[in-house]
Amino acid sequence: MLTAVASYEALRQSFGWDIPQRCNIARLCCDDWAERDPERLAVRLLDDQGQRHDLSYGGLRDLSNRIAHGLTGLGLGAGDRVGVLLPQALETPAAHIAIYKLGAIAVPLFMLFGPDALEHRVVDAGIRLIVTNRDGATKLRAMASEAQAGLRIVTVDGAHPDLGTQDLHALIDGLPTDFAVQDTGPDDPALIIYTSGTTGAPKGVLHGQRVVWGHLPGMQTYLDLVPLAETIEAARHSDQPLFYWTPADWAWIGGLINVMLSGLALGLPLLAHRFAKFDGAVALDFMAREQVALSFLPPTALKLMRAAYPEAYPGRLALRALGSGGEPLGEEMLAWGRKVLGLTINQFYGQTECNLIVSCCSAIMQGPAASMGRAVAGHAVKVVDPASGRPAEASQLGAIAVKAPDPAMFLRYWNRPQATRDKFMGDWMLTGDQGWQDGDGWITFQGRDDDVITSAGYRIGPSSIEDCLLRHPAVLMAAVIGKPDPQRTQIVKAFVVLAEGQADSPALQAELQDLVRQRLAAHEYPREIEVVAELPMTATGKIQRAQLRALEDQRAGATD
Repeated sequence: MLTAVASYEALRQSFGWDIPQRCNIARLCCDDWAERDPERLAVRLLDDQGQRHDLSYGGLRDLSNRIAHGLTGLGLGAGDRVGVLLPQALETPAAHIAIYKLGAIAVPLFMLFGPDALEHRVVDAGIRLIVTNRDGATKLRAMASEAQAGLRIVTVDGAHPDLGTQDLHALIDGLPTDFAVQDTGPDDPALIIYTSGTTGAPKGVLHGQRVVWGHLPGMQTYLDLVPLAETIEAARHSDQPLFYWTPADWAWIGGLINVMLSGLALGLPLLAHRFAKFDGAVALDFMAREQVALSFLPPTALKLMRAAYPEAYPGRLALRALGSGGEPLGEEMLAWGRKVLGLTINQFYGQTECNLIVSCCSAIMQGPAASMGRAVAGHAVKVVDPASGRPAEASQLGAIAVKAPDPAMFLRYWNRPQATRDKFMGDWMLTGDQGWQDGDGWITFQGRDDDVITSAGYRIGPSSIEDCLLRHPAVLMAAVIGKPDPQRTQIVKAFVVLAEGQADSPALQAELQDLVRQRLAAHEYPREIEVVAELPMTATGKIQRAQLRALEDQRAGATD
């Protein structure tokens, strides 16, 4: 736990890393708590029928141990890659913890991924087994046969003979509830999370066992320190626990490490519930009813909540602290949070390679509304000159960078040594984002130096969408950019050149949208498609997306 102090300066001075020489995420997030307080509530699941299902730390330890035995019996062990393709469910943390106990490597997979997106990750990571449900298994069976070769699929909702899956609960029934956790160190591999593919195919980001320790200071900072400590203490005594919840999927680094694993590590009761379609009014009612005290809400979720209740919320919220990250909120949204939610929303920043390294903390510091915060205690974050790697002058635009070594920093890109080397300039890991830093250390985000699209809190790369569009016989060429949008920050827009003899039509555009929705992911489909005669290209044949973005900006300016 971070020390509750009066100032940011005091927090940084009082902080020191304390990561054991031998450590395992499973012990930190489960077994240590189970030994101290086995009946303590770990996760409460609210299913689609509104039924509550509780899992204590003791129950989580026993379930994860049985899964670990089951995976061992199937021949899995240290270093093997195991996929977790599940929504927010009781089996999700149990599967992750079991994988860490084996010394295997967990690969979280997003439920909205289509067969192509799953295939890339399965093949690239060399995944041997995936824990999923019927929906996930159906998508996996739509992958190319080569990707399925040797892949075992275990499902949490029973066996599905038509899909060739094995029932997880039948597999582990009667297995022992004790398991010897693999002896691992901080830099032993634990987790591969794939990037969104902003520059080419998505890359596997390999993290070590230390990654959760590396996230804890940032998570506690955006949850305002003292309210966090009070909520943890209340969880020991209250018949109605105060919960930690996010609508973000537990497959992304924000949902997985910021909330699921870090929450378990600190003894916070997690609330598991994922709306099929997010609704701002329904989500606020849910948070009030279920006594959500701490939350990570992506900016788009907050915007939808503000649209539902722009002036006041009639219910009674239990919120103590709230964080948001992924894109800047702005003064208007922060003012709404103070007025309607009754607190200051703490913005934070990071990326898959090194997450939760910058944060606001309204309990001890107030900064510019446009800023995403200051360097979290224990992390060295600077804006540097991208040419020299030296720290930039105050308020000078430069590259946002993190100094290595850092406990939250990735070990390397999976099977991409050159990409790993390219990520660093000396001791500085370059985030690929640009910004500036004032004299007091507040960092303001300016934009990316690649083609990332930020839509509804998701970071989306254009390459895989372009490749998917090119699958359609009517498409000759395709380019994808982010178009500014007041609700989603950006929407995915595609420019396509049609093959000879093809004509634009609403039906064709619907086909192209559905192709991306089904083959990649529902959040990646182009909401706008424009047919053009040609695309701007470099002399070497590369698409100049910057020109397309400039065109959209010019159009937007002409209509203002």
